[in-house]
Amino acid sequence: MPPAGSSDARLLILGSLPGEASLKARRYYAHPRNQFWRLLGLAIGEDLAALDYDDRLQRLAARRIAVWDVVGEANRAGSLDAAIRGATPNQLREYAATHPRLRAIAFNGTTAARIGRAGIGELKGIELFDLPSSSPAYTLSFEQKAKRWALVGPLAWPPEAATLES
Repeated sequence: MPPAGSSDARLLILGSLPGEASLKARRYYAHPRNQFWRLLGLAIGEDLAALDYDDRLQRLAARRIAVWDVVGEANRAGSLDAAIRGATPNQLREYAATHPRLRAIAFNGTTAARIGRAGIGELKGIELFDLPSSSPAYTLSFEQKAKRWALVGPLAWPPEAATLES
């Protein structure tokens, strides 16, 4: 799936590979138990989970946030990251090179961080953050996840500034 949200991103949030529900729906984080939209919404002070998908993407664009995955293609039975085989990474360095306003990349889970950091290497002027997975399979409590996800809140461009600086 292509990147979603802002085409002029300051913050890029990278998952590993869309799960079955997301691939079927052609929407990021479509599984109803995935906590992504709740965690990100809490971090930026907006109830993203209450919005329909297109409105969520509009809110991301207003905040200059993009969502994508570190893996472009792979074989996988089911939706667990541990089952990913033959992964072909997305062109993350190229994405960073063509998005001059990009200031931070946050990895959603350890698999995304491992594959993404290997594919990106060091990028001058771009901070890298590892976040606990928003997957329901990752058993850290929601409260513990939310504390770590709060790191991305200050990285999100305020919507008022987005309209002034566009």
